[in-house]
Amino acid sequence: MKVQLLITCLGDALYGEVGIATARVLQAVGCEVEFPEGQTCCGQPPFNAGHWPEAQAIAAHTRRTFDPKIPIVTPSASCAAMIRHGYAQLDREPPLECYELTEFLLKHGFSGALRSPRRVAVHTGCHGRMINLGDTAERVVGSIKGVTVVVFGEPEQCCGFGGAFAATHRTVSAGIADAKLDQLVACEADEVVSTDLGCLMHLRGRAKFGERELLLRHVAELLAEAVT
Repeated sequence: MKVQLLITCLGDALYGEVGIATARVLQAVGCEVEFPEGQTCCGQPPFNAGHWPEAQAIAAHTRRTFDPKIPIVTPSASCAAMIRHGYAQLDREPPLECYELTEFLLKHGFSGALRSPRRVAVHTGCHGRMINLGDTAERVVGSIKGVTVVVFGEPEQCCGFGGAFAATHRTVSAGIADAKLDQLVACEADEVVSTDLGCLMHLRGRAKFGERELLLRHVAELLAEAVT
């Protein structure tokens, strides 16, 4: 099966290893991965800020860049939600077939194993609700041999990032993140994985600031380890 990889802005600028891990996982399940080099931001930042003409221009560029006949897979529930639901508010074009990584894997099958047993907590970003992600990430992670999925308190709560919210409402954003980190530390997982790099960037920053010992990775990195 042929798929197109949407790496996301944070993946491109800061976390290239997540894009590589995503490609490896997709190849491991039998996909031929294409990477359209003209891709840019999905347009969510201007869309959320109310700058819809600018968001429309980005959406139009994305439609020109990606082949509508080939599924798009992205390591981001946030970007998947924007392409599937945000674009519908910006234009009247047919929807692009876009999947968050674990959503795609649950639909098409995944198997893997770790060399050593591990307790893993899974944080699904808020935008996962927009695409009905539910417990998809937990189910995929839980299918890995050697993984025990750990439940933590108040899993439905936001990490506090919210894009520009973290900059415009820093005190509130930091407090939300600290509350989330307290729950994650208390569950005593060996590591925490998330479906969104924005969540990880924010939580990693607050964890370092508060000197909390917590391993935070993108779910694609754990999945790639399980198929290596």
